[in-house]
Amino acid sequence: MLPFPPADELRRRVPRLLGGLVLFGVGIALMVRADLGLAPWDVLHQGVAERTGVPIGTVTILTGLVVLLLWIPIRERPGLGTLLNVLVIGLVVDATLALVDAPQAMWQRVTFLVLGIFVFGPGSGLYIGAGLGPGPRDGLMTGLARRGRSLRVVRTGIELTALAIGAVLGGRVGVGTVAFATTVGPNVHWFLERMSLPDTEDHLPPGHVEAL
Repeated sequence: MLPFPPADELRRRVPRLLGGLVLFGVGIALMVRADLGLAPWDVLHQGVAERTGVPIGTVTILTGLVVLLLWIPIRERPGLGTLLNVLVIGLVVDATLALVDAPQAMWQRVTFLVLGIFVFGPGSGLYIGAGLGPGPRDGLMTGLARRGRSLRVVRTGIELTALAIGAVLGGRVGVGTVAFATTVGPNVHWFLERMSLPDTEDHLPPGHVEAL
């Protein structure tokens, strides 16, 4: 485990961390309800959910646990944010899907899609800006990159693999997938610059911010 910051720092950072993870979960659920395409990893989660009957949020949690096992050979160390990422996002996805019905009109579906993609920006600003450890998928990417591989190549390869497997399993690939892929970088960057705590870098594993 990464070392915990002092108690007063935890009181300042944990609410931001949880707020960001909740936004992630809500964003994923809105994109699922829009049914216009998901982010690459969520295409995989939805594909597995379609094949197994397990709720997509629960699949997200289980996938996160499996990815954490892949950290062992590359010697990545999880932080509090890593563990909460695995649990909170999936729980919020399932809770939001239970509360929010799928829209019928196309304008409503597009609205859900736009809102779902947008909240990844402030969600990332809060979560990454809290500096309490990377998510399991980001940690896998940065861990592999630190072993001498290009981060962009590693990220692209992993996400394309998740996307391809998810599509074969029945996950939804569509305009939302493209919109997410082309906007998430600038969206996250804008909010991260404005929402990161001043000394966040002291608590971030090397390369965590760059993973996005």
